[in-house]
Amino acid sequence: MSRCRDCAGRRLSFATARAAVEYDDAVRRIVAGWKERGLRRLALEAAALVVDAVPRPDVELVTFVPPDHDRRLRRGHHPAEQLARELGRRWSLPVEPFLVRSGPSKRQRGLGRLERRDNVRDAFRPAAAAPRRVCLVDDVYTSGATANAASLALKKSGARRVEVVCFARVVR
Repeated sequence: MSRCRDCAGRRLSFATARAAVEYDDAVRRIVAGWKERGLRRLALEAAALVVDAVPRPDVELVTFVPPDHDRRLRRGHHPAEQLARELGRRWSLPVEPFLVRSGPSKRQRGLGRLERRDNVRDAFRPAAAAPRRVCLVDDVYTSGATANAASLALKKSGARRVEVVCFARVVR
């Protein structure tokens, strides 16, 4: 399988990254409602779009990028976990929280690619030994920095192949 222009030439710790929709202005408004205004039912719609657009990965289980503690408390929910749980249900795969945050981190929004990478370096650690093939779920894939850092932590805990699935992806 060939890589997209954005990933070509980069050392990435995940095998694939797929998303259902392009992160454009309309999707940005949907994601803002989901994340910041508590429209939790959007996770069901997002999962339906992902299932229609992304083939079920050949994995043993689904996990998700863990939330920043303060943002989860403020929002009262975690979109990536909601999406992962709904995808697991639809794909008949178990969902387990295999990663935890190592500590607080700045928001990625507004940061450049290198700043994003530095911001999430060592941001995640395994909560348990991971199975060999894992699907890592996040709501939005922007630069790949978060997916890469989380995938690296999964690999350190035993995963051999990590496939990233997101609702939306920034296309450059």
